[in-house]
Amino acid sequence: MAMRKVIEIDEAKCDGCGECVTSCAEGAIAIIDGKARLVSEIYCDGLGACLGHCPQGAIAIEEREAAPFDEVETEKHLARLRGAQSSPTPIPVMDAPHQCPGSAMRSFDRTAAASAPAGRQAPLPSELSTWPIQLTLVPPMAPYLKGADILLVADCVPFAYADFHRRFLKDKPVIIGCPKLDQMEAYAKKLTEILRVAGPKSLSVLHMEVPCCSGFTRLAQYAIQAAGSDVPLTDVTIGIRGEIMDTVKLQSNHAAHR
Repeated sequence: MAMRKVIEIDEAKCDGCGECVTSCAEGAIAIIDGKARLVSEIYCDGLGACLGHCPQGAIAIEEREAAPFDEVETEKHLARLRGAQSSPTPIPVMDAPHQCPGSAMRSFDRTAAASAPAGRQAPLPSELSTWPIQLTLVPPMAPYLKGADILLVADCVPFAYADFHRRFLKDKPVIIGCPKLDQMEAYAKKLTEILRVAGPKSLSVLHMEVPCCSGFTRLAQYAIQAAGSDVPLTDVTIGIRGEIMDTVKLQSNHAAHR
C-alpha cells in the first residue's frame, strides 16, 4: 500500500443523513447501521466530492497508507449497484414460508363508525386501512398501492402529530421507517421497486424537523429518479412540538411552499 488521500468519516459527528452517499460518484460510501461508512478504499478516488455535502462536517480527507484507487473494480461495483436498482423482479416479501404471519397483506374497511356505551364518548376511529406498513415488509405488488396516494412516513411522526390519522392517513396506504436507524440502501431499492410496480398517483413524505429525518425526502427523490417515475412529490415537515412546520410540493425540479 502507498500513501495517498482517502476520506475519513467521523462517526461521532455523522447523523446518517445520507447526503454523502448520493454525492459520491464512485459508490464508495454507504449508510450502515445508521452511519456513513467507507465501503472500500479501492472505490475512493480521494478527490473529496462528498466533503461539501456533509451538513455535520463529519467527512475529511486524510493522507495515509491505503489501497490504490481501482477504476476497473469501481466500475464493476457501480454496475452491481445499478443492476440491483433496476432489477424488475419484485422483492419477495409474502412468499417465503418463514415469514411472520403478522406480515400478511391486508386492507381494511373503515366505513363503520366506532360505537360506545351510552354516556361514554366514542373512541376516535383508526384510519389505518392497509397492512403491513413497515417499508421492509410492504410488497411492491400490493393491489392497494396501485394508482394510490402513498404516504412515506418517518415512524416518529404519528407520535408527534396528534391529528395524523384524520389529517393525513384517511383513505391512503402508509409506509413507515426510520431514516436514521434503518438501512437506507435497502429502503432505496424497495421504494424504487414500489414506484416502478405500483405507479402511484402521488407520494407524500412526512418527516420530523430534525436533520437526519430529512433523509426520507432524499430517499423519495432518489427512488423516483431510479424508477423513472414522474409521480408528484409532497414533503411535509413536522415539528417536535407537534406542529406542521412546512409543506412543499416537489415536482418538475421546482418547489412550492404553502
